[in-house]
Amino acid sequence: MTKIQFENQSYSVKSGESVLDCLIREGVAVEYGCKSGGCQSCKMEVVSGVPTEQSQSGLDDSEKAQNYFLPCICMPEQDMEVARPGADAVNKLETEVLALTMLNHEVLRIRLQRPDNYDYFPGQFLNLYNPDGIGRAYSIASQAEESFLELHIRHVPNGKVSGWANTQLKAGDQVSISQAAGDCFYTPGNPEQPLLMIGTGTGLAPLFGILRDALRHNHRGEIHLYHGSSVIEGLYMVEEMRVMADEVENFFYYPCVGQDSVPKGIFSGRENQKALADRGDLSGWRVYLCGHEEMVTSTKEKTFLAGASLNDIYSDPFISVAA
Repeated sequence: MTKIQFENQSYSVKSGESVLDCLIREGVAVEYGCKSGGCQSCKMEVVSGVPTEQSQSGLDDSEKAQNYFLPCICMPEQDMEVARPGADAVNKLETEVLALTMLNHEVLRIRLQRPDNYDYFPGQFLNLYNPDGIGRAYSIASQAEESFLELHIRHVPNGKVSGWANTQLKAGDQVSISQAAGDCFYTPGNPEQPLLMIGTGTGLAPLFGILRDALRHNHRGEIHLYHGSSVIEGLYMVEEMRVMADEVENFFYYPCVGQDSVPKGIFSGRENQKALADRGDLSGWRVYLCGHEEMVTSTKEKTFLAGASLNDIYSDPFISVAA
């Protein structure tokens, strides 16, 4: 009889019974809705074992890459250990601050020692905790093969974590982080597909990670990255991105500022407006949207109306939290 391990308990699955029905029968409190794979409210993560192909139907590539499955339509063929989505993200890990660098007047780059066996996809996020145990989510700009974790942290006025990081944190300090989470990252399998990336502020961090990960996987389709700020001082890594665009044939970079008068090489106007005007029909494109919540929400709708499939639109909206 097949066994299911869930939250340190083992349950036997009856013949023809789904994982969800087994847990419900055993009195386990789990989320569910339609019980037929449509609403996806019962979605879980496989820790060990292999989900059935049917149990991942309807999930996008990023969810499949994280071993998510739908227990309501999973009749397990082997023993499995399963968990609630993102269950590992609440576990804190200790690590060391390797280096701190100001990328502009308000954005701090922090590089942390990557803990042993720390798995993630570039573009996902982790929680960084201050000494009082208050955590904030920051996207990961580094690559999965690098020995450090790179975060870009904008100093938010009265920010409990960003203020501490920008004014008190030093190289050599020990800090607490969570495991990585989120579904805004590159998934290989369609190397010719054009990619559109739009970000504001430190939304460049996940896009930078996703961009390099795509190139590491030899992505051959065109990659267009639009990075915007309301003022010229808000842009950062401009020269580094320009050098990359010069060196990589299929990568194109557009720094945008919402001002009428801008220096040569900078585009005037909102990054999402320019991207939509430049690209036109987005049928067949994959889209990544990162940064200000309003920009992400409105642009997600606009890129869909321009032809991009909802399954090909990945987003990471940032919500600033102060005291």
